[in-house]
Amino acid sequence: MYRLDAKQQAVVEKAAKVADASIAPHAAEVDKNGSFPRAALEALGAAGLLGVNVPVAYGGLGEGLRTMCAVLDQVAQRCPSTAMIYKMHLCAIANYAAAPTPPAEQLKAAAAGKHLATLAWSEKGSRSHFWAPMSQAVAANGGVTVSAEKSWVTSAGEADSYSVSTRWSEAKQPTDTMLYMVLKGDPGVSIAGPWDGMGMRGNASAPMRLEDTPLAASRALCADGKGFETMLGVVLPVFNLGNAAVSVGIAEAACAATQKHLTGSRFGHLGSPLSDLPTLRARLARMRIETDKARAHLACAVDSIENPGPATTLLVLESKAQASETAIAVTDDAMRACGGAAFSKHLDLDRYFRDARAGAVMAPTSDVIQEFIGRALCGMELF
Repeated sequence: MYRLDAKQQAVVEKAAKVADASIAPHAAEVDKNGSFPRAALEALGAAGLLGVNVPVAYGGLGEGLRTMCAVLDQVAQRCPSTAMIYKMHLCAIANYAAAPTPPAEQLKAAAAGKHLATLAWSEKGSRSHFWAPMSQAVAANGGVTVSAEKSWVTSAGEADSYSVSTRWSEAKQPTDTMLYMVLKGDPGVSIAGPWDGMGMRGNASAPMRLEDTPLAASRALCADGKGFETMLGVVLPVFNLGNAAVSVGIAEAACAATQKHLTGSRFGHLGSPLSDLPTLRARLARMRIETDKARAHLACAVDSIENPGPATTLLVLESKAQASETAIAVTDDAMRACGGAAFSKHLDLDRYFRDARAGAVMAPTSDVIQEFIGRALCGMELF
């Protein structure tokens, strides 16, 4: 459905091989222990895939959203935690590459597989309204200092750098914002506690605190006061479609596990497979249909971004909510179809079931997205 050319397909096939060899074998352990999948990310880096959207000028592959989504889909089928970390990295890299003065050192390091980035946007006060940070930069020594309480930062304490949002030092409106690159070792940066989530247990999501962190003007990742525009125009398409790809990958994995169980497990007294039951075949069929619909919707959104039109904004908004809700429905059907074998953790379906729920509650949540879509359809301002 992604309609990849030969070059794009080669990248995706490389990602699938890395995922099979170095990601899938550790996925259950990552989930069980809530451990950060460092080895998986190192494998992606060694294959050049941390630089999949790094511009060629900095040594990256220079691929766009179509390839990124197809790669994330593949990674998520093996380990959703790794896929979510990887997606957040790609979002930050997109921000870095579009900066007025791109941070060459970090982009080159990412292309070489030696640098992991992420976003630190949401704050406790603004919650799922990530575009309206409560913190505000203070001008100092030709740059700024930033104090902020960031909530649930993916790869917190593990990433080498962060795209951090804050209100512009001269802000008049809540959306007069800035984006800055913050490095792991910068003064005043601290992480609050380990992550112990219901799902996506390997993604090291935790609150992050910045306390009078000094940032030079060269750390700016957008023009003065234009963080909001950069969030929506540069990063949100990668974020929403990337999230959709992760959700589609989870649904695909649930379909595969269910199909294998229904065709490979038997009723001993009848001598027939579970797939002989029409009710179970119907559930599997519904899972397949819904997964295909979500992937087709995602591919349509990619098409629209590459060839913008009146529906592009709506498709970008819809992509995350559509795929997130599909993953929830498909993994629910998988649990029901496979019964006790799924509930007792024999099939990894319990992991997919839990991981699937992350997309719907990750800002912008499905409820917030639906509100945006409703406002847009009624001709109302979104913000």
